[in-house]
Amino acid sequence: MGGRSRRFGIAALCALFLGTTAPAAPGSSLDIAAKPVAQFDKNSERIRFGALDFVGGFSFWSDDSRLMGLSAFRFRDRGSRFLAVSDTGYWLGGRIARDAAGRPVGIAEATLDPILGPDGQAHRRKGDADAEGLAIDGDRVVVSFESDHRIAAFAAAPSMAASRPSPLALPIPRRELRSNKGLEMLAVAPPSGPLAGALVTVSEHSIDPAGNLFAAILDGPRSGLFTVRKDTDWEVSDGTFLPGGDLLLLERRYNGWVGGLGIRIRRVASDAIRPGALVDGPVIASFDLGQEIDNMEAIDAWTDETGATRLTLMSDDNGSYFQRNMVLEFRLAEGEARTH
Repeated sequence: MGGRSRRFGIAALCALFLGTTAPAAPGSSLDIAAKPVAQFDKNSERIRFGALDFVGGFSFWSDDSRLMGLSAFRFRDRGSRFLAVSDTGYWLGGRIARDAAGRPVGIAEATLDPILGPDGQAHRRKGDADAEGLAIDGDRVVVSFESDHRIAAFAAAPSMAASRPSPLALPIPRRELRSNKGLEMLAVAPPSGPLAGALVTVSEHSIDPAGNLFAAILDGPRSGLFTVRKDTDWEVSDGTFLPGGDLLLLERRYNGWVGGLGIRIRRVASDAIRPGALVDGPVIASFDLGQEIDNMEAIDAWTDETGATRLTLMSDDNGSYFQRNMVLEFRLAEGEARTH
């Protein structure tokens, strides 16, 4: 697929010209087609990448042009039903279909609904609809938006079509948030860990004077600002907490047609996350265009029926012909996670 190295750059240029979104259509069921990823590594049959074993994956698409810009998702039950948000202002709901071996093969029972504003209407400008982070926190669904930087809570429901937002306090000073590099990641920590079920957010590329990423614990006994060490070229696109409490950060880099696209996952110890801290952690896996990846923007962790931890990633195709919506799934080898 020789055009792969051009995809990210072309889509990014196109996004600069998207000032508005189309008027929202009523929420509806959605037919989604899928194609399995038969071989993840293009040059071999290996499945081990750092501390992760590739389980399976698929690319997916729809005739409905609103299926684009997916930026975060969370499972609503173990590896099956999920909720996603797009940076064009939609909720995507559905179920990950699996084969007899438990590999993900497609999306079933999909629905697409506009994210409503306080007035009960769909957002008409992309700058108002730019949903980036998503967390399911008990009876509420919490979403972070960039461009118009804000965090809002919605009542959790089987269908989010009628749910309206209630604003939450912005934990990072608005003046510190870059226009299109704001609160990209939002996740809920496990209730039994040191963060006691708190909401945590990390910015994509909003940096302090030392060049580190602004981040915050929104509630709980450790609420307050902290920072995440930023490596040159890498930006946070999402994150999730492991069942044991550590934070996984999904990061990406794009170095043009020559350098290509890279994806990596970094693990941050939960004990290190506290107000005033500068946190860092080992990279447990990394991928490049030698593997079947795309613009991976979303990650969630869950425990399968065997007790193993799985990581499911989702990509954003930016509405570009040259990119793909994808779901990729991996199994975490816990004994090796801290050594890579």
